[in-house]
Amino acid sequence: MRNTILFYIFLAPLALIAQEYDISSKVIDSKKKPVSFANILLLKAADSSFVKGTVSEDDGSFKFSNLEIARYLIKVSFVGYKDFYSTPIDVKDASILPPFTLQDSAEFLDEVTITAKRPVIQRKIDRLVFDVENTAISSGSTYDILKRTPGVIINQDQILVKNRPAQIYINDRKVYLTSQELQQLLEGFAGVNVKSVEVITTPPAKYDAEGGAILNIITSKNLSIGYKGSINASNTVGIVPKYAVGTSQYYKTDWLNAYASYTFNSRFDTKTDEGFVQFYNPDGSEKATWEDLFKRDTRTFSHSLNTILDFTLSETELLSFSANILHTPKADSDISGRTETYNPQGQLDSLYTTQSLLENDRDNLIFSLNYDKELGENGAKLTTIANYIDYTDNQIQSVNTRYFSNQGNLLNANAFNTIPTQNSQIYTGQLDYTGSLENWAIETGVKYSGINSESRQEFFNTAGNVSDSDAILNDNFDYTENIYASYFSFSRDWDKWSFKGGLRGEYTAANGDSRTLGVVNTQEYLELFPTVYITNNPSENHSFSLTYNRRIDRPRFQSLNPFRYFLNENNFQEGDPNIQPAIANRIQFNYTFKNKLSIDLYWDRIDNAMSRLPFQDNQDLTLRSVNTNLNYERQFSFDITYSEFVTNWMWMSVESSFYNMENEFKALESQVDNVKKNINGVYLRTLNYLIIDQSLTATVTNYFMSNILAGSYEYDRPQYALSLDLQKAFMNGRLTATFSTEDIFNTMNIPLTSKYGNQNNTFFAMPESQKIRLGLRYKFGNFKLSDNSRDINTEEEKRLTKQ
Repeated sequence: MRNTILFYIFLAPLALIAQEYDISSKVIDSKKKPVSFANILLLKAADSSFVKGTVSEDDGSFKFSNLEIARYLIKVSFVGYKDFYSTPIDVKDASILPPFTLQDSAEFLDEVTITAKRPVIQRKIDRLVFDVENTAISSGSTYDILKRTPGVIINQDQILVKNRPAQIYINDRKVYLTSQELQQLLEGFAGVNVKSVEVITTPPAKYDAEGGAILNIITSKNLSIGYKGSINASNTVGIVPKYAVGTSQYYKTDWLNAYASYTFNSRFDTKTDEGFVQFYNPDGSEKATWEDLFKRDTRTFSHSLNTILDFTLSETELLSFSANILHTPKADSDISGRTETYNPQGQLDSLYTTQSLLENDRDNLIFSLNYDKELGENGAKLTTIANYIDYTDNQIQSVNTRYFSNQGNLLNANAFNTIPTQNSQIYTGQLDYTGSLENWAIETGVKYSGINSESRQEFFNTAGNVSDSDAILNDNFDYTENIYASYFSFSRDWDKWSFKGGLRGEYTAANGDSRTLGVVNTQEYLELFPTVYITNNPSENHSFSLTYNRRIDRPRFQSLNPFRYFLNENNFQEGDPNIQPAIANRIQFNYTFKNKLSIDLYWDRIDNAMSRLPFQDNQDLTLRSVNTNLNYERQFSFDITYSEFVTNWMWMSVESSFYNMENEFKALESQVDNVKKNINGVYLRTLNYLIIDQSLTATVTNYFMSNILAGSYEYDRPQYALSLDLQKAFMNGRLTATFSTEDIFNTMNIPLTSKYGNQNNTFFAMPESQKIRLGLRYKFGNFKLSDNSRDINTEEEKRLTKQ
């Protein structure tokens, strides 16, 4: 029955009826005075072809009438002013646009000055849009732009929205890399290519139901023919240095857009971890205490090659081929550790030291083929996408442990090697249609993804210079998954109301087989994911909205994989082949005043939320961290955001969040069945963007978070950081130098504690949060062109990476 309903909802024939609409606005200058007789062109957004032309009236107003449903651009030009290009306009009803502001042209000024366009925050029915195109904020990297985007938190290199991990898209395509690889990608992606960042806390039906909030980076589209290129280099120093060099090349004709970029990253990262574990006897009395000190030095070499070819087959057809290749031949870690064991009286009982070497190399190959076709003259469009991904990860880990008495005498020694490997192949294909049905805008589509992942681990005891394979700890883990998805969404605008609704259905058939453990996890399920958005605009200054959606979070392959990664032989991480997918529901209410002040009240709950939980075995004195399911995770939050240019030279954004977080999980090593944790927290951030002179800008960021729940862990103390970014332009903008210092007072790193029942352990990770970065970028050719650079990744690839 559910399959039949899905068929009729998603695949029923759609009748298209052409409609005609108007666009009106006015043209003003930087002093808000009307600009009369400005030349105004209406262009198709797809290829910038001419549609209509007009001039502004005495009061600066203009109007285009009898338009068909489509996506348009508006170009405004007038002597003494810079040409103005609008953002793409979706015509679905009569549209009254905000005034277009023309900026003075430097060619007509007595001296060269910079008039900075202020960033704009727009609230659409299903997302917040942070428009940074042609602003000083876009002069840095894309990673710098995300740091300044309202609602975005970057905590220990993890990108969060509303305290939840966010997924990164570029031009509606998912980016699935590790946190470190994602940072390298975004730092090498020039901010001048970014038009806007869309913060989608409640993703509509068009997007895969997998995951939570989305950050969609929209890149600029080039309107001119020509060539440009750039070279860049950066050096970052925390405790140890890391550098990157790269180049990008772009060429456009009337039928071809060609883009290629290459980046080489060499990183030396060091991290120190302190650990504390208090073990208990069955009667609750203290049995022993561990105090750990670990140091991990990681050297990484990686090569990234991205290339895109866009072919304009006709006025209505576009064919694109893309390839992303990430080759990491070296990601080797030297790990040294010392663990001291104390008796209940606080006296040293024994200690052991660990030396470990982890060698890693991996390849991630992604290929994509896209075909876009405009249908008729009513804005209808058909898009097909095919992707192939091949991911290979090879590791070798050796662990040597030596045990000593409290007098320093050697008691025992142990050594072993593990050789885990993983190869995953992913195939996806999807078909999307956008158009209209009477007065409704519609989107519908289907998608298939097939995943095949093979993992192997060999375990060798190497004590005494003898290498013996351990059949008990060897394992083969195979995982296959097929997902069939279909969706339909519809939207409409009335006088003061907007509505958008959608339904996505996904049928999943998955099988995970751990051959040595004899564990088979077979899952077959059909889930429906509705989305609803309602917006009311009683006046120009006020907006109210209510949204709801349902999402799913499927296990990462590494979470399902039962293989063990060892810090030492008594402290390790492992996966769980029985992990179940998580289901999330979210309701949010928003009020916005003049696109400057925003107030959000929201509730979300994730059943079977996935997390990494630490469990100490009080009998065997071991600590393991397990990727597993929580019973649920829930959050209430009240958020206030204010953004505005407080002067002509300073843009300020103030964000605050007051939240309550709760979760419940099974206490695997305790006498109680379930443990519930509940905390209250406050998040504050201020961002001040300063235009010091015509070529020098600065950004000052303050960050504070009082507490957060991460599985069973809580903050031991509040987290705080202060950062400063400077940027200087030379040679009329061709050369840009950047200087950044992060976590100036070295206060970002804090301990996390998991304490309940017979569990009491603390983990204090101290990566290089205090950093200084120097960067240079030189542009050549017609460097003022925008390019077609973007990333290609699919929704499934993120699950290749570790949580």
